[in-house]
Amino acid sequence: MAWPEENPSSSKIARGKIRISEEWSKAAVSITFGSQDSPQPTVLVCGPKNSGKSTFSRHLLNVLLQKYKKVAFLDTDIGQTEFTPPGVLSLCIIDKPTPDLEIICMKTPERTTNDLHVMDHMLYLKGVFKDLSCNLFFIAVIRCYFFGDVSSSRDPGKYLQCVYALYDYYRDELCKSENSKSSMVELPLIVNTPGWIKGSGYEVLVKMLNYVSLTHVVKLRSYNDSKDLPRGAFWCDNGCNHSTLLEIKAVIDCATCPLTLQKIAALFREIKMIAYFRQCIPSGSNLNRNKVLARALAALPPYEVPISSIKVRHLHCQVPSSEVFYSLNASIVGLGISSEKSPDIHLCVGLGIVRGIDLFKGLLYVITPVPLRILEKVDILLQGFIQIPQGFLQAQGCVSPYSATDVLPIC
Repeated sequence: MAWPEENPSSSKIARGKIRISEEWSKAAVSITFGSQDSPQPTVLVCGPKNSGKSTFSRHLLNVLLQKYKKVAFLDTDIGQTEFTPPGVLSLCIIDKPTPDLEIICMKTPERTTNDLHVMDHMLYLKGVFKDLSCNLFFIAVIRCYFFGDVSSSRDPGKYLQCVYALYDYYRDELCKSENSKSSMVELPLIVNTPGWIKGSGYEVLVKMLNYVSLTHVVKLRSYNDSKDLPRGAFWCDNGCNHSTLLEIKAVIDCATCPLTLQKIAALFREIKMIAYFRQCIPSGSNLNRNKVLARALAALPPYEVPISSIKVRHLHCQVPSSEVFYSLNASIVGLGISSEKSPDIHLCVGLGIVRGIDLFKGLLYVITPVPLRILEKVDILLQGFIQIPQGFLQAQGCVSPYSATDVLPIC
């Protein structure tokens, strides 16, 4: 058996500012280097909120990359996303270890190639990010869907439809060899899940576990049994489980200070959204404050999008036709491309801020880091409940252009 570079027997293994327990290290090693004849790992990580699911997933990603050239990452945690803005379900491919185990989206993007190609309904977004120690890491967002909320509670059925579509694409397209559709490509998969595991959240998780063909299920347990998932293979009705179940302890007591943790989660979401729209600004700009960034975004010339060329879809509510543009103005929208193969869900190529609307000219004004050649393919705007960061609206000393009133001319 091949073993990773570090020694998993040590009591603590440092990764950046986070220390990995011996139990976590052994779990990641057993998944990656279990046996020579084991199939490539397909791992789902689950557990209560703030138990360390994302941190363990990043650690497992680094260990898997010691054996495999690339690893696929299916992110279903729309409230605390890894490689995309909040409210987006994504399938990514990573070929370099993350520089540390801190929250990846906290790193300010140094630049982005915006090298997004639409070929046979395959989406590629290559991002290059720089961490505080000047290490570069690379991700490719292969496919994503804009759900438009930070929880699946508004529409669990649609949420699962997106999850299934992403997994199907991984299984049917990414894992098949280009030379022979019958042969498989070595591409392990990590599925990161939300921490909502009670009520409808539990039912959603069970359906995910039964849909995805898994080799391993990693279940994190907190210090409060009432917060945890049931013991054993709880998702199997008939008691037949073909996956290896690993139960490991959370690194922190996720039952403590729930209000504080909620505030931190909301802050992280805002920082990720700010980092996303930071990509609209040239990389050489010195934007170290929200006020400066808000002014820079307001000064950008927006894209002009003909209203006649797009449809507007409200994802989780009904909006009267007379109020559609009032609802759309000064909002964050998903930039979608419709497909006859999946008319109910739409591929997302990025997010945009509707900067303004001119009904006389029939134009929408949109700010987005998505390049024009891709924006021209967008034919649907998806509006959910993802809001413009407060840092853009409440920058001290800056009058926000997004909170203006009476901006729609009356025809």
